[in-house]
Amino acid sequence: MFYVLTQYFEGGLERTPFGFLRVFHLFTTFQATCAVMLSFLVTVVLAPRVIAWLRKQRIGDNPNFDEATMNALMHTKKGVPTMGGLLIIGAIVGAVFLLADLRNFYVQMALVCVVWLGAVGAVDDWLKLTAIRRQTGSRQGLSGKEKLLFQVGLAVILCWFTWNYGQNLPEARGLFVPFKQTPLFSFSFVTYVIFGTLVIVGASNSVNLTDGLDGLAAGCMTLTAFSFLVLALIIGDPKLSQALLFHHVAAAGQMAVVAGAILGACMGFLWFNCNPAKVFMGDTGSLALGGLIGYVAIVIRQEIMLLMIGGIFAAEAVSVMIQVYYFKYTRIRFGEGRRVFLMAPLHHHFQKKGWTETQVVVRFWLISAMLTALALATIKLR
Repeated sequence: MFYVLTQYFEGGLERTPFGFLRVFHLFTTFQATCAVMLSFLVTVVLAPRVIAWLRKQRIGDNPNFDEATMNALMHTKKGVPTMGGLLIIGAIVGAVFLLADLRNFYVQMALVCVVWLGAVGAVDDWLKLTAIRRQTGSRQGLSGKEKLLFQVGLAVILCWFTWNYGQNLPEARGLFVPFKQTPLFSFSFVTYVIFGTLVIVGASNSVNLTDGLDGLAAGCMTLTAFSFLVLALIIGDPKLSQALLFHHVAAAGQMAVVAGAILGACMGFLWFNCNPAKVFMGDTGSLALGGLIGYVAIVIRQEIMLLMIGGIFAAEAVSVMIQVYYFKYTRIRFGEGRRVFLMAPLHHHFQKKGWTETQVVVRFWLISAMLTALALATIKLR
């Protein structure tokens, strides 16, 4: 096995008895497809054992809202194992490690991204949900500032190294928008790092805010990952990108394998996370998934497309920002805080309007599917 791996990394696998394995590193489409299937199977097979372990550790959810109405709506989720993101991260890392080209710089940074953010989320979940914390009645994990510090620190490091790696590739530093073949402008180093940090941190927190109902975040992320698998295949292939009038980013095709691993892991997780959920991903999964898809978008220069495809994630985050800042403004202006939404994030607003949990989730999935179709349609419309 060591000999095979050595030959693999030296590019001489075709000279070994295992030459047929060259298909795994010569054809990105095949790599990505296998990544989807492998991460799905790993998640489905290991999920029952992981769920049982989480139950044994008594790492269960304990919904606690400020309103009795919402507590009543969410009472069935009490005790459901969370930190299921460990399963998602394990499936993604395993599939990428086995199927992607580990010599690829972008793959290496993607692995750093998902492990780092997964660790931050796991610490946060563990502090909030262990038996000791529940006995004290506290749900305080990492503070918002602490989580933001780790997210920003990672994003700055990733953007710094990614900029330096692609500094001789003008197409890897421009801002591209749908329907336009040339970039709107090219980033300077400072603006690239700032913008990239906003994308990674924003995506990470947006997915985290969306993860509040059974299957909502996993379902929407499945559609988003599929879209970026397609986009990465196009942008990473010089002939295909030229034919479809896209910019080509050298070595970015391996992001299709990463997106494929996300896709398979989310589908496998959704098997157990759909209503009624047997496990939740928690901050462990949501922070990592959001940050990773944000990094993929940066590598292939499709940040604006991420905003379009991940419209549900964006809407959830914006609803929270509007609610918080409007409440603070009206408290200062009128002496009492007022709200725009019945409750934020947005999915809870519709719950309070009378939609059932399943209605909210399926309708948000449908919107996400339409946004995905629109985004993929722009490929041809170019």
